[in-house]
Parts: sequence; C-alpha cells; structure tokens
Amino acid sequence: MRFNLSYILCLLFLIPRVGFTQDRKNKLTEDNFEHYGYMVDMSTYEELTKKGLSDEEICKNLGNAAYLKAEYQEATYWYAKLFELKNTFIETDYLYRYAQALKSTKDYEGSIRWMKKFRKKKENDIRAQKHNKDVEYFMGLMAPSDEYTVENLTFVNSKESDFAPSFYNNGLVFSTARDLETTSRTATPYLNLYTASNFTLRENNTPSPFSEELKSLANESSTSFSKDGKTIYFTRNNYKKGSFGRDKKGISRLKIYRATLNDGIWGNIEDLPFNSDKYSVAHPALNSDGTKLYFSSDMPGTLGASDIFVVNINADGSFGQPENMGPEINTESKETFPFVSDSGILYFASDGHPGLGGLDLFSFDLKKKDSVKNLGNPINSPNDDFSLIFDEKTNSGLFASNRAGGVGNDDIYYLKTIDCTVNITGIAVDKDSNEVLPNTHISVLDASESSIGETYTNEVGAFKIEVPCQENGYNIVGNRDGYEESLLPLPHSEDNKELSNVRLEMEETSKVAVVGADLVKVLKLPPIYFDLNSSYLRKDAFENLDKVVAYMQKRPEVKIEVGSHTDSREEDNYNLWLSNRRAQRTVDYIISKGIDSSRVTGKGYGETQLINRCANGVKCSDKEHQLNRRSEFIIKE
Repeated sequence: MRFNLSYILCLLFLIPRVGFTQDRKNKLTEDNFEHYGYMVDMSTYEELTKKGLSDEEICKNLGNAAYLKAEYQEATYWYAKLFELKNTFIETDYLYRYAQALKSTKDYEGSIRWMKKFRKKKENDIRAQKHNKDVEYFMGLMAPSDEYTVENLTFVNSKESDFAPSFYNNGLVFSTARDLETTSRTATPYLNLYTASNFTLRENNTPSPFSEELKSLANESSTSFSKDGKTIYFTRNNYKKGSFGRDKKGISRLKIYRATLNDGIWGNIEDLPFNSDKYSVAHPALNSDGTKLYFSSDMPGTLGASDIFVVNINADGSFGQPENMGPEINTESKETFPFVSDSGILYFASDGHPGLGGLDLFSFDLKKKDSVKNLGNPINSPNDDFSLIFDEKTNSGLFASNRAGGVGNDDIYYLKTIDCTVNITGIAVDKDSNEVLPNTHISVLDASESSIGETYTNEVGAFKIEVPCQENGYNIVGNRDGYEESLLPLPHSEDNKELSNVRLEMEETSKVAVVGADLVKVLKLPPIYFDLNSSYLRKDAFENLDKVVAYMQKRPEVKIEVGSHTDSREEDNYNLWLSNRRAQRTVDYIISKGIDSSRVTGKGYGETQLINRCANGVKCSDKEHQLNRRSEFIIKE
C-alpha cells in the first residue's frame, strides 16, 4: 500500500468512519471539497457511469481524485472535460484548481489564462489578487537559484511517505508510513515517528522508531522540540482512551499534543487547550526562545482550507489566544507546515500563493514583515514541496517533496547553501540538418538524475544556465515537440566555473531508427532508381545516397541491408543476377564514404518484390517499369 501527499495533506482533516458509504462520497459538495477531498470516489469512468452519475459529477469526481493524488496531468484532462460541458453550473474554485493543475504540468500560459477567468469571477479573493503574474514570472521561478543544492536523503527515505522532518539532538525526527507493510492492526494508514542520526554526513545508518511512549494506534507526525530537547510538540489524531474521538461527520480531527522527557522516557502527554473535536490543529513549530507556537488549523476565523496561526506560550506553560497570521500569509487555499528560524524567518507551504504547482515553499520575515517570497527552484518543483526546516548556523535544512525521481511517494531532501556554481552554455540543433532549435526545454541532471537546473533555448537555439558544481559531471537533457528526448553526458568543469560550446543534437521522432524501416521513407528521399539492364548508379542517386551515409554517420549503431530490385522484363535468373550487382555497387559506394563494412550488407531480389501490377506478361509503360528498378535501405538489428 502506497500513499502520497494527497493523503498527507488530508491529515488536517482525518479520518472517516469505517462505515462511510459510497453514496455519501458521491454527494460531496463544493464546500467540503478541501475537508473531505481524500474521500472522493476513486471509481473508474465506467463504474461511475453505471452508478448513474451525470457527466458533470463524473468529471468533478475524477478530476478531484487526480488533483488530490497529485496526478495533475490526469486532473487537467477531467477538468478540461468539465469545462467543455454546456448548460452546467461549475463552482468558481474549479477554475482555480484547473489553473493550478495546468501549472503543475508546466503549461504556464494555459494556467495564466484560466487564472484570469478565476480573477474575473472572484476579484476579491486573496489568491486572485496575488495571481496576477505573467509567464516570465514562472519562468523566473523555474530558473535554478544559485543559493542551494538539493539532495535526496536516500538512506533515510523508504518506498512509502517520509516527511515533516525536525532537528533533534544533532539528528532528525520525521514522520513515516514505512510500517504499513508490517502492521496487521488495520487497513487504515497510520504514520509513526522515526529518527536518524548523522544525516548531514549521509552515513548509511538505518532510521529507527523514535519513541514507544509516543506511539499509538493513531497517526503521529510533524514534531517540534524545545531548545533543551526535553519538550516535544507533535501532531496526532483526536485519540482518547484507546479510540478515536470524532465529530458529527465521523471525522477524527487532528490535535497538537505536548510531552516532556524524564529519565529518557517521554511522558505527561497532554493535548493543548485550543484543540477541538470540531476542527483540526496540526504541524507545530516553536520559535527560537520557545515563547510562541506556530501551527496550521481550520479553526473558526480561517480564511481558506487551512491557515497559519500563532499562540503565545506563557512562562508557566499555559497558552494565550491563537491568532490568525492574516491575509499577507494566508489565502483561501492551504497554508500549512510552518517553521520559524532563529532569525525569525517563517517558512511554510502553500498552494494559494503563486508558485510552480502543487504545494510550494515560501518564506516571510516576521521582523521586517515584507512580502511573502517563493523559494523557487531547486527547492520548489511542479509537484508538492512542503515541511521545510532550516538551520542558519550550518546554512542547511531539510524538506519533503513528491517530485519525480524520489525513493518513495514523499521523500526528505537535504538542502545546503551553494559554495560553487558553473555556467553551462550551448546550443540545441537538429541532428541531421544542423538547424538550430529554439524553445527547447533544457534540464541539467546530477549523477543521481535529479534536476539541478532548467531553462529554454532562445530564438537562435542557444541556452545558458548556472548550476551547482558536480564532481561526477552533468547530464544535459533536451525535450522538444516532434523530437526524441536527447541526453548528453558532460564531465565536470576543470576550473569549476564554465562549460561552454555544448552542442546538444536532437533527433526528429520520425527519423528514429526502427528495425525494418526503409531509410528512403524515413528520410523522405526520392527513390534510388536504375536504368534498364544497368547496375551502375545514376548521377541523380549520389545526393540521396550521401544523405543515407550522413544518417549512418550520425548513428553509429545503425546497420542496414541494401535491397535492390529489377522490373519483370528479361529472364528471372538474369534479373536476380542484375539486382545483386546493383546491391553490391550501392554497398561499395556507402563503404567508400567511410561506413564500416560490418554495418552494411546487400541483397538482390530480382523481380520478386514488384511494387505494382507490372508482372510477366502484363503490358506496362516505361514509367511503370521504372518504379520497380530501385534500391531500398532496410534497418537491421
């Protein structure tokens, strides 16, 4: 059983009754989408049709399910279908979700177009006011920052979800779903707290359970520790006397709990006074001196699905009144997973502020109170990025993401300030014509195949990108419509400053070497014809034969068989002999141009493979017979 961020985000609004029915699922309304989204019916189109759902309900159902599972390509498909329906009332927030999903697929122009429609409908919406960006803004976010390197903590992560790291005793504590395969208590997913030491050294030590005292049949996640390490705040389901406390809708809300350490044992577990059975309080984060607690909640006064709140912690351990952080930080969507650095920088995740798609990570200076800042690439991706923590003494931190290339559904990543960068400049060209290729997407990957930078070629096919230095070299990857993905390995820069004159050759999809294909058709060449009763190459053949040679020179792995043919005139044996001579002369020419003899063979077929009706005894014109006097260039294994 595997879980991704769609599950994790719904920790804010857990858990349905075991008896929650399909019929109730199908009656979910717009108002409770954010609260019950993870319970949306996951049936197929055919199953929903059989249940009698309307096209509108089906598109919403499948679109929402894909959106919450971070399957944004599929979500855009169903949302597009939804907006194609006529005479249908569609709630305004679907415009926002569609725009967000498009952005996660890097369709920034489409996202901006639908966001404008959303702003027109809800001009007073905080998100509408903030999402007044153009394509250049998102391209700027996608351009790699020169501030950080990002590395997957492979020895920490499992194939399940690992997220919500926190610093503790020179190590880290995090939430994980890795115990799912070994538990037989229930089919409902549970999260537990694990710990790992020496993670900054990337030592291959196996993470272990953090505390038996804090472990329960509920979910434990997102911790925060006091400076002395003797007090922990953590998130858990509303759990009382061995069972879940639920509201009238059957939901076991989340609560923040506090515990203290005595003689190596965590005890005195208490839930905080501003918790409630009616709403969730989750993801605690202490400030540097332990006088304030930041958290995420959907309590009354929340602007969106969840907001960031802050509450004072008094000297005696009691609490003040929670306060909403306000519209500068909170929007009508999700703001969650807060963290406050020693200098007073608030980090949080949001899908309400403009970002690259899904959840993005943002910062806000609590002292200067300037505007919210998107942390950009490589910290943010088109997928979900969240639960960031940062140590300003070491200029390093941790966060979670479900980006491509991870070990599991959600992985923990290590980030550190960059001490070295290298500029890579180059050009993307057509492999055969050498024509420059503008608007080609360029990615730079490190040795683990993680993206460390992205850009596009300009109008003359050139690109320039600054990325972190990599001792093991780089992989330049090009993507363009109509072309195969191109990969070019590069060694590290000798001076660790610049790699220039990079030439990325890209192959048209239609020209990919497929076994059995005829290069005459692949390269769209005029046929290689022969004169009657002649095996000599005609003058008009050389230019096209040279194109076959050029194709093979660019692709040293390609082998071909030259198949030569005659028309039906003359005796069969003579025609077989003549076609073999034609094949051999063609092979000799190709070899004379530098192609190794092991890569090209020839075979004559005589009149056995006519391409028209002109067989023995059939009266045909000279033009019709000419069509059969030809050579083909068949790609072989």
